[in-house]
Amino acid sequence: MNKKILEDRILEHEQTGKKRTSQKNKALLQNASTSLNGESRGLKQILPFLGPAFIAAVAYIDPGNYATNISAGSAYGYKLLWVILASNLMAVLIQMMSAKLGIATGRNLPEISRERFSRKASIFLWVQAELVIMATDLAEFIGAALGLYLLFDISMIASALIAAVGSFAILELQRRGVRPLEAIITGMIFIVVIAFGIQVFFAEPEAAPILKGLFTPKFEGVDSILLSAGMLGATVMPHAIYLHSGLTSKRIVGKNEKERKKIFKFEIIDVIIAMVIAGGINASMLIVAAALFNKEGMHVEDLEVAFNQFDSLLGSTAAILFGIGLLSAGLSSSSVGTMTGDIVMQGYINKRIPIYLRRFITMTPPLVIILLGVNPSKALVMSQVILSFGIAFALIPLIIFTSNKKLMGSLVNRKMTTAVAWLIALLIICLNIFLLYQTLFG
Repeated sequence: MNKKILEDRILEHEQTGKKRTSQKNKALLQNASTSLNGESRGLKQILPFLGPAFIAAVAYIDPGNYATNISAGSAYGYKLLWVILASNLMAVLIQMMSAKLGIATGRNLPEISRERFSRKASIFLWVQAELVIMATDLAEFIGAALGLYLLFDISMIASALIAAVGSFAILELQRRGVRPLEAIITGMIFIVVIAFGIQVFFAEPEAAPILKGLFTPKFEGVDSILLSAGMLGATVMPHAIYLHSGLTSKRIVGKNEKERKKIFKFEIIDVIIAMVIAGGINASMLIVAAALFNKEGMHVEDLEVAFNQFDSLLGSTAAILFGIGLLSAGLSSSSVGTMTGDIVMQGYINKRIPIYLRRFITMTPPLVIILLGVNPSKALVMSQVILSFGIAFALIPLIIFTSNKKLMGSLVNRKMTTAVAWLIALLIICLNIFLLYQTLFG
């Protein structure tokens, strides 16, 4: 084919894609305008604003959560369920503040940080954010590959290559507008919901111990504290904070204070629904592990061992559901990690690289780890330790900015919100320091 003809066809394809994306985004904005004007009611009024929290919530059900929740359930039964409940409540507040920052300012957290911090500080924040995202991608990409390996009994290398193709396919949806991407991510979340819902049914857990575990906070020795810190670290993740502010900053822009307040009220509903689902998934993971493995006196830390034990104790259907859930969580969360990388680079240093090139760069470390034959579950645990370095650099600026009246206007944090947010930040940072110390020197 003539080179000129090929270039013309590529340009035509890109323009067609952009036109379709523009049309779909225009429809979204028209529906949102109808809702803001009070011309629609009920679900129809809320629907245009649902989506950003579901994409951010993927970070709360990634393969790192699988490892910590199954380990907690198998080792301590239902006793650490309250940690999941507490972590989820903290995450709701943090994600609300992140969403609010984007709605109030029209900018994401890294962009505001670049404006208000020095050049050197911005570069440092960018570098640490990229390292955190690479660690996140390590867990997510390995999780997706592990899911394929367990389901189809193919090599980890072949599984990793297939997972790479899958994550590229999900990223392609970004070219087709925000709604198709939100739809596929939400669909993959519900695959995980169905998988673990059926597993809970199969496991037949007892209701009384579940309720006691949810509402009776306690530890059983240093190891349970360490595991709780890991569960919290796997739940409240830095890249979800960056991402949510980016998703809400330019999706539906309020023309005035009144509209921005309305948008935030709708986003609160979005956050609550998404985080209740994410919390339910995490709780289900722990409940299934408690009902099966703890009951049999087994402490399961390896996901491959968990898969085999599901097959042994409940049959192949339960094992397949576990593998499908792991694959869905890994693929969706790895694509979301790539989106976050684009946001932090553009925000902190005002640079961009093609998103497919970024996907290729971030998938290289996990591919190398798989080629070297490193145990996938151990790699997942180490990725959670690296993540703990980054939480303060996302959470502290978020609290500072959302407490600034000049920046936030009528959406500024209430004093009680700020006080609770600082307490949460202090707790998370202290637990992560404890986790790091115990992992490295314990």
